[in-house]
Amino acid sequence: MKPVDADEGTPVSVKIRERLMAARKRFNANDNIADFIEPGELELLLDEVEEKMKGVLSSLVIDVERDHNTDETARRVAKMYVSEVFRGRYVEAPPITEFPNAEHLNELMIVGPITVRSACSHHFCPVIGQIWIGVLPNEHTNVIGLSKYARLAEWVMGRPQIQEEAVVQLADLIQQKTQPDGLAIVMEATHFCMGWRGVKDMDSKMINSVMRGSFLKDPNLRREFLSLIPKKA
Repeated sequence: MKPVDADEGTPVSVKIRERLMAARKRFNANDNIADFIEPGELELLLDEVEEKMKGVLSSLVIDVERDHNTDETARRVAKMYVSEVFRGRYVEAPPITEFPNAEHLNELMIVGPITVRSACSHHFCPVIGQIWIGVLPNEHTNVIGLSKYARLAEWVMGRPQIQEEAVVQLADLIQQKTQPDGLAIVMEATHFCMGWRGVKDMDSKMINSVMRGSFLKDPNLRREFLSLIPKKA
């Protein structure tokens, strides 16, 4: 006789949530929860979100049974959330190869603009913008390739975010990976929750920054970094 699985029939989202709560781990919208997802569960989560999305469409009084334009919308939206725009919640950080600073580089390095795409956690509307990263290395700093900064940014931004928190998360991650003397990040983005709804203003942008180490202590270094970032129209 086949043994009865006590978890059979339990939604996979409930199983993941229970693991997080048992470990007393936070699972806010912009948190990564990859460590609590077991092999094969992302596909099950995709199926679950699809079913819940069908309920949302039904509650919006959309005839998904006969409307040829929306008969696959629930699946497409589920895939968009789980596998694409919110992927940064469900997968581990991209592998980053780190190299020792053999040449003892200690001059300002700027990476950018890096185009990033996220979604505001208030309305799940797109947030699209650019990021500039300034690094002041020391002889103990780990050196990573330029493309790796973009991969780390994509991973952090691939979650429902608030821009102010997103740049702090990215700064924490780069600081941990590279251990520089100074780190600066500037992000400029358009928020579609303003242009698509609300005041319907597509011209407004939000700019914010994080300064760490030497960039925080040395105003000349901070001015040099900011002066080298192309001025936006």
